[in-house]
Amino acid sequence: MSDQLLPYLEAVYGLVNVGIFILYGFDKMQARREKWRISEKNLLIGSVFGPFGAFLAMQIFRHKTQKMKFSLLVPAIMIIHVILITLLLIKGW
Repeated sequence: MSDQLLPYLEAVYGLVNVGIFILYGFDKMQARREKWRISEKNLLIGSVFGPFGAFLAMQIFRHKTQKMKFSLLVPAIMIIHVILITLLLIKGW
């Protein structure tokens, strides 16, 4: 992969995680107000693309931490991302 492209990919990855963090925070705010919520399915789909933001939001906002599927899937997805990123770095990408 081009060294020129890598900073952009890192920025996009970081922004996606920030976006997912905000999404979880918004859903927590909506839950407190008893208003329209983001579906669990959509939160989990977002977690596939931004697991670090999802995990951090779960801890900071104390949101979805009692839901077994979130407590298991989000850390598992995060571990998969760590493995994939490590493999990419080892291969020189």
